[in-house]
Amino acid sequence: MNRFDIIQKIGAKYHVGNTETSEFSYVKALASINKDIKDYQKGDTQQKHQFLDIRFENERLVVLVECKNKFSRWKKEKIQKQLQDYVRYEKAYSDKKIVAILAETEGNDVWVWFGQSVIIDDEHLKIEETSLKTFEEYENLCFGKVNDKLKIVDSIKILNEKLHSDGVNEKLRSQFVGTCLLALKNGLNYQNVNETLDPNTGKTLSQEKIVIASIKSILSGLLSKSGDISDLNKAGKLAILNHKVLDDQDITNLTYTELKDILSFIDFNIVPYINDQNTAGQDLLNLFFTTFNKYVGKSDKNQAFTPDHICDFMSKAVGVNKNSRVLDPCCGSGAFIVRAMTDAMDDCETESDRDNVKKRKIFGIEYEDGAFGLSSTNMLIHGDGNSNVIQASMFERGEWIKDKNVNVVLMNPPYNATKKFCDPAYTKTWNSKQKEDPSKGFHFVEWIAKHVPSTCKIAVLLPMQAAIGNSGDVKKYKKIMMDSYTLDAVFSLPNEMFYPGASAIACCMIFDLSQKHERANRNTFFGYFKDDKFIKRKGLGRVDQTDQDGNSLWQSTELQWLELYKNKREVPGLSVMQRVTYEDEWLAEAYMETDYTKLSVDDFEKTVRDYYSYLIKSGDR
Repeated sequence: MNRFDIIQKIGAKYHVGNTETSEFSYVKALASINKDIKDYQKGDTQQKHQFLDIRFENERLVVLVECKNKFSRWKKEKIQKQLQDYVRYEKAYSDKKIVAILAETEGNDVWVWFGQSVIIDDEHLKIEETSLKTFEEYENLCFGKVNDKLKIVDSIKILNEKLHSDGVNEKLRSQFVGTCLLALKNGLNYQNVNETLDPNTGKTLSQEKIVIASIKSILSGLLSKSGDISDLNKAGKLAILNHKVLDDQDITNLTYTELKDILSFIDFNIVPYINDQNTAGQDLLNLFFTTFNKYVGKSDKNQAFTPDHICDFMSKAVGVNKNSRVLDPCCGSGAFIVRAMTDAMDDCETESDRDNVKKRKIFGIEYEDGAFGLSSTNMLIHGDGNSNVIQASMFERGEWIKDKNVNVVLMNPPYNATKKFCDPAYTKTWNSKQKEDPSKGFHFVEWIAKHVPSTCKIAVLLPMQAAIGNSGDVKKYKKIMMDSYTLDAVFSLPNEMFYPGASAIACCMIFDLSQKHERANRNTFFGYFKDDKFIKRKGLGRVDQTDQDGNSLWQSTELQWLELYKNKREVPGLSVMQRVTYEDEWLAEAYMETDYTKLSVDDFEKTVRDYYSYLIKSGDR
């Protein structure tokens, strides 16, 4: 297939060249963003490749095509290394997902690579891709179809009802489902199981006990494969996963028919959509895990499970990559560390790089048994990476944290923590009537900032009170943070972000720990990022909206938010740059110019209705 036909097949409207011959020069492209291609060239190829034959792109995907007359006339390793060079340059040039293709011009053979990391070798070649596709088809391969997301979300309600009818306690459901999903992904046999004799006791083992024993065996094997995991850490995780979940009476009382029905539902309605070897599969897995956690825990209004799309935005805002060393000291179900691991592995070029990320770059601490079990299972489901997730209070692990030399912290601390969850040194200053953290989570941030290197960035979710507060402990901690660190940005996020769990309204703060705010002598970026294009859906929380073609509205919104922040652009109604002190409000709403062209009568009527609703709820009317 000649070059013209290749362009027509994939899509001429997406074709982008920057030379007179319509090739794509990475020297020129990287120079346009003040980067030098020499910084990204490796010495293991004799030729310094610079010109890609054909490049296609839209706002979220790039398709790279390098043409060869016939593959048989070339040394395979040489042309694969050439394409790997272009992938490396592209990662330095853009944040977009990549499809990389070698195509014959005197034949019809194509070799295609995509998914996480985009490693160009025989092992990662997509052997099922034997012909060129359209750009839109490659987009679906990389991002998944929104319909798949809806199917995953719809399955959550059905699965939860099934567990409820089978008598599985609400607090057990997330951990149990995660454990079942993990076992199914690793070859669990649950169909046509027959009773057998226990070789140790001589007693009959029922079908359901055999299945549960198989799940336990798979868990033990997976934890044993975690290269750096200590025996003590493994034992602790197995104790939680076994005794707190699989040996719970609600689980042991399940009949074989009930257990088989649950496993079959997960196997046929969830597993087919989840592939942890590509980003689309990782995204669906994150969506399922976080939405299910939120759904089954909706009766607990203090549960603030961070939605996966917000984790993704925060991870990308601080630029997580394969060189990042990421810590979440309050990791809960593991949403932040899973997302960080996904983004870091996207940046990898080799399996050894990926293995290094999983074993040595992701760190988590969780205090509560249940959440610790969830985070361990979540990391295992996503392809390991759990060996550096420990159960402890962050306030007892200062030396452990310092030893990890992290350069990124992603966290969502508790906003109303009781004394046992807080820093003991801080709680000694509370008065006798104080029951909950008066700093609204700020003291967690200040403590962690003291225990990580000054090269670190912290992205943290805190309640609006922490940004507005100009009295008491909140004001005290705002001053402490600014006296030592720089407030780089604050994003006001959707009001019902945690729905149907916690009712808190949160914002994201990003701190640069390299110098104090006054010395940085710069404005802070404030984003009014209230509209993420999600809507509430009965029984399932908030779900992604789509356009008329079925494309996610969130994905384009996220790109806009990131572009505004990274380029520090001011847009009326969305963002503003402002010099602030600890005495000021740290919110876009206080400084942003209103875009009156976007206001309508409906906006006015909604504001009036919301105000009257507030008056009624507060008892003023």
